[in-house]
Amino acid sequence: MEGTGAGHRAAGEQVDGFPAVIPVCEGFDALYGLELVGPQRGEDGWALGTDGTVCGRVRVRPELLGAEGRLHGGVPAAIAESLASHGTAFEVLPGGMIASGLSNDTTMVAPVAEGATLHAKATVHSRGEDYWVWSVQLRDDAGALCAFSRITIAVRPQRR
Repeated sequence: MEGTGAGHRAAGEQVDGFPAVIPVCEGFDALYGLELVGPQRGEDGWALGTDGTVCGRVRVRPELLGAEGRLHGGVPAAIAESLASHGTAFEVLPGGMIASGLSNDTTMVAPVAEGATLHAKATVHSRGEDYWVWSVQLRDDAGALCAFSRITIAVRPQRR
């Protein structure tokens, strides 16, 4: 993943007073190739944009394809949940809370072939005390809609 900030800490380092268990750049997001591409503000690294968005992209490699030779539907679902989780965490971690996926409804509307880049934009619609609701649109290089998601992220107290 590109950028700096909490997602690029080594295991055991402190992130907002809590130990980082697995650096984001070495976890599941790195496995399928998610790159955060914006927004970013200040020296603190990645943050939710002033418009309530967070964006990312994934280059479609052979190992991300399903049996029919197209992008596996689990990849857009993972991208959507990850962006919504990151966006929520950017805002709630400083207050001692954590973000955790609660529900994910992702619909593929067009096939995505190997070599394409999937561009995702997550937008927060509700910032409740105990959960946030997001929509995510995933588009190909030409800007055509390939998938969309509704994601709910739970906000819970961090256990020390």
